[in-house]
Amino acid sequence: MDRRTFITTAAVAPVAFAASGSMSITPRRHAFDISLAQWSLHRALNAGKIDHLDFAKIAKKDLGIDAIEYVNTFFKKKAKDEKYLGEMKKRADDLGVKSLLIMVDREGALGDANEKRRGKAVDNHVRWLDAAKFLGCHSIRVNAKSSGTWEEQRDRAADGLRRLSKLGDERGLNVIVENHGGLSSNGKWLAEVMKKVDHKRCGTLPDFGNFRIAGNKWYDRYRGVEELMPWAKAVSAKSHDFDDKGNETNTDYAKMLGIVLKAGYSGYIGIEYEGGKLDEMAGIKMTRDLMLRLRKQLHAK
Repeated sequence: MDRRTFITTAAVAPVAFAASGSMSITPRRHAFDISLAQWSLHRALNAGKIDHLDFAKIAKKDLGIDAIEYVNTFFKKKAKDEKYLGEMKKRADDLGVKSLLIMVDREGALGDANEKRRGKAVDNHVRWLDAAKFLGCHSIRVNAKSSGTWEEQRDRAADGLRRLSKLGDERGLNVIVENHGGLSSNGKWLAEVMKKVDHKRCGTLPDFGNFRIAGNKWYDRYRGVEELMPWAKAVSAKSHDFDDKGNETNTDYAKMLGIVLKAGYSGYIGIEYEGGKLDEMAGIKMTRDLMLRLRKQLHAK
């Protein structure tokens, strides 16, 4: 079945309101499914307004989303705590929520110019591979931070990623790289890294908005996502602000989703609200509703 046939024949999930008035998205196969990145709630989590262990419940009960993406910094000291991880898993499983991946930050540069530190960074990520496997995730998301010339950074990042991908393969897990600042926000460079790694377990997580290379230097977001989609094992729908029609003002979501689907992608697209004008729950809902509306329009074509 080709992509056009798939999109036009895929059912669009009916959106229903339970007696409590909360929205639920019936889990069916679509052109794409919607997940929630935990970073969308980072202000509330950092302020102690919500507990990390309640993330799955908030996603499902308050937002009608049944797939989640964790961020390691919100449970950093618990990577090897099987009791705590077990509680995370139980809460998600009891609600029918899928744990998709862990976004891993602050564990060293996988492209460090110093080979010893690069190896240490690889080692630091292994505990998150093990935690992801325990939780039933398919991937960990990592960064391709490095230093040096274009070629030096490419080769160093590829080396660290290849080492980690081999360890991921032993656990049946993917290692996926997000465009996340520096040269990693240059789609051409990160595509070269993927070609250099050349490992089935190494992929990308194209983010709609993370194309700031440095200062006011930006890479074209549409071109960047298109360049990264051949290796995509997850996608991040970054959002900040919305107009009075509910459209995101920084990214043309219809155009971006068209690029994603044209590449043949049909997995989860994660909501990652990062704006400051709306509170986090409102921003997540605006992003969710925009994606549902566009998904419905895709089905209608």
